[in-house]
Amino acid sequence: MSAGPTPPPPGVELLDVRRLRLVEAPAPEPPPWERLAMDRVWDEKVRANPSLFDGPVAACAGLTRDGPHGVVLTWARTTYRRYVLRWIPGATARLPGLFADVAQPTCDGRLLVGRMGRSTSTPGRWLLPGGSVEPPGDGQVLDLAVVRGHAARELAEETGIESAPGELRLWLVTRGTHGSVGVLFLAPPRPAALLRERFAYRVAAETARGREPELDRIALVGSWAELAELTGPGADHADYLEPVVARYAGAAQPAPARPDAARPGPARPDAARPGPARPGPARPGPAPLRPPPPGGG
Repeated sequence: MSAGPTPPPPGVELLDVRRLRLVEAPAPEPPPWERLAMDRVWDEKVRANPSLFDGPVAACAGLTRDGPHGVVLTWARTTYRRYVLRWIPGATARLPGLFADVAQPTCDGRLLVGRMGRSTSTPGRWLLPGGSVEPPGDGQVLDLAVVRGHAARELAEETGIESAPGELRLWLVTRGTHGSVGVLFLAPPRPAALLRERFAYRVAAETARGREPELDRIALVGSWAELAELTGPGADHADYLEPVVARYAGAAQPAPARPDAARPGPARPDAARPGPARPGPARPGPAPLRPPPPGGG
């Protein structure tokens, strides 16, 4: 376990939030040349990875502070193909990705991270369980409760770990080097053996159906040094991952004892290590192009 949190990498923000308000705005219309370039790049990526599909997605159109612990997140309806505009020089209609992830702790203070599988848009990348936020249907609104429910579904689909939406507490909002915004929820701590067992069962179930799991491996990490030890083909980390793990690890450290504090008794061998203080409440099938993820972007 690290001695304390490390600052986020340059260009990565971690915002402690207790309130999140979502506001819809229209997506900017790409000019004709930009749309042609976007379609060309998208077609190239689909040829390279036929499992990608151009489904509906909610993208980030703006992020502003709303008081000391609040955030207003503006979002727009679009499709996954718009995310390739980040690779087109001079593109004016690009929108950063918007995703909802879950920090799933173990009882001993580590976090579960997963490696994206071969059929996804970024094979080998390590990140938290979660996925792109989907826009609501006609006549429905996108609010914190909907995003929380989406995060709970993604956690179950990717890891086999089921948590009721109400068990997930709003924890952080991240903004990556390319502007991608993540809403992070904190799940209740669970025994490490249970997390591994649920994930193994989920992978076996997906394989039996002839599908490749979105996450092909998980690890339980408690420091940036343990993240650095994760290897694999094309392995890298989402840009928010190191500072998030460090933030959790620092918060999970016990406070230094005061000189006049009563001396604690012996620790029970089966005692669970407490998680950090939390400020607020709470992709089967073809792989979508998860917003060029934070940490590649």
